[in-house]
Amino acid sequence: MKTIHLLPQHIPSLPDLALTIGNYDGVHLGHQALIDLLTTTATKEGLASAVMVFEPQPREFFSPDDPPARLSSLAEKTEQLGKLGVDYLLVASFDEAFRALSAEAFMDLLNRLNVRKLVLGDDFRFGQGRVGDASLLQQAGFGVLSLDSINVDGRRVSSSLLRAALAVGDLTTAKQLLGRDYAITGEVVHGDKIGRTLDFPTANVALSRIRPALHGVLAADVIAYRDGKRLAWQTLGVGGVAGLAAGSLFAAANIGLRPAVGGSDWRLEVYLPEFVGNLYGLQLQVVFLHYLHGERHYSSLDELKQGIAQDVKELLVWRAAIG
Repeated sequence: MKTIHLLPQHIPSLPDLALTIGNYDGVHLGHQALIDLLTTTATKEGLASAVMVFEPQPREFFSPDDPPARLSSLAEKTEQLGKLGVDYLLVASFDEAFRALSAEAFMDLLNRLNVRKLVLGDDFRFGQGRVGDASLLQQAGFGVLSLDSINVDGRRVSSSLLRAALAVGDLTTAKQLLGRDYAITGEVVHGDKIGRTLDFPTANVALSRIRPALHGVLAADVIAYRDGKRLAWQTLGVGGVAGLAAGSLFAAANIGLRPAVGGSDWRLEVYLPEFVGNLYGLQLQVVFLHYLHGERHYSSLDELKQGIAQDVKELLVWRAAIG
């Protein structure tokens, strides 16, 4: 899949496209159904398949101080969409100029991108004031296919429903909506190194989002990558507890603001029991398996250390029970 960042002054030369448009936050089962229809239609009609997404996501642009929780970074979306066989990912910069595009101007952009067919969800709207819809696109000469909502257990699959499940640590529902375990992937960066002083050194994994959808203390499988290539843990250090997935290590993960140490920014920190090694600069995929509890406040570092020790103990007991 080729990723193209759209610039108003430079429209790339593209083949005739079948296109779908949206945030695709999470790339859940509803999104996957749209992509399946997109790629099937593109193959049938001799078109290339493309997905247009927005960065930042529109609600992040309109409410930067209080955005909705983000399910997936652009890199995570790119990985998932690539797995689904999409030919092009078009990343539109959602700024004041893009927001102000009229429905007619947006359709002109689609024509300049050689869009011939559109595959859309049943609630798709476009243009300033959200006045454009599938009917307007058809009147303008675009071929349009609409897909009804996908339901799981009688509930419409949506990014909002997925956020609500993750907000309360409901990983079972999240997996049903995604068709896979929920995961976050990011580079290991330098943090405050407080964990070392507590005898629980952690890897600080970059979140690449303003606010995560999941928070608390959790069990996770962790997989390591460098430049997109999966790495064997034995080449990175020694020890570690085997994860549930082949080639992964088990971890105690914490996502939160770290009130016990006066934190003010969201962090994802993972502790790999019994592992010793240098992980800086690597990408870690943290696959969440079990929710233990929400983030807690401790009145001292000693209490925090005791709390971490208890969390790790309980998570290892859970891991042993799984087998």
